Amino acid sequence: MPVNAEFIAFFILSVMAIGGAVFMINFTRVIHMALALAFTFFSIAGIYLLLNAEFLAVIQVLIYTGAISILMLFGIMLTKHRDEEKSSVAPWHAVLGFIAVAAFFGVMMWIIYRVPVWSEPHNGEGWNVVRLGERVFTEYVIPFELASILLLVALVGAVILAKREEK
Repeated sequence: MPVNAEFIAFFILSVMAIGGAVFMINFTRVIHMALALAFTFFSIAGIYLLLNAEFLAVIQVLIYTGAISILMLFGIMLTKHRDEEKSSVAPWHAVLGFIAVAAFFGVMMWIIYRVPVWSEPHNGEGWNVVRLGERVFTEYVIPFELASILLLVALVGAVILAKREEK
């Protein structure tokens, strides 16, 4: 396998995404978890760019990194939570966890190397952003608007619940 700039960028973005996910699981403070999750989302958007899926990369940044992460941060800041100490974990839990992760990694590597990945190059015709926009705003405009109204109602409800807790 030739090592080129695309391979190096993919490797770096993959390590960043996996690292962010691992940090998100291992952090104890909720705000740090949200930031690690946003870091993972940015890395995945970079991988989408490498796959020539610019629309998905922008949607990843706008929806996940922007909206979901900010919504999580607002949820964290608007609710009262107590910092609780983690209970002591038995050392054999760590060993079992490591064995499970190593087995999962082995199975994934076996599957990756067994599945053929070579295919015919795609000519780029078919779906693009213009056709997607036309389809969303002509055929699916009512579900699109209903989803936006549902998200707005959920946001207003969260603010009302957070304000009610203060009193």
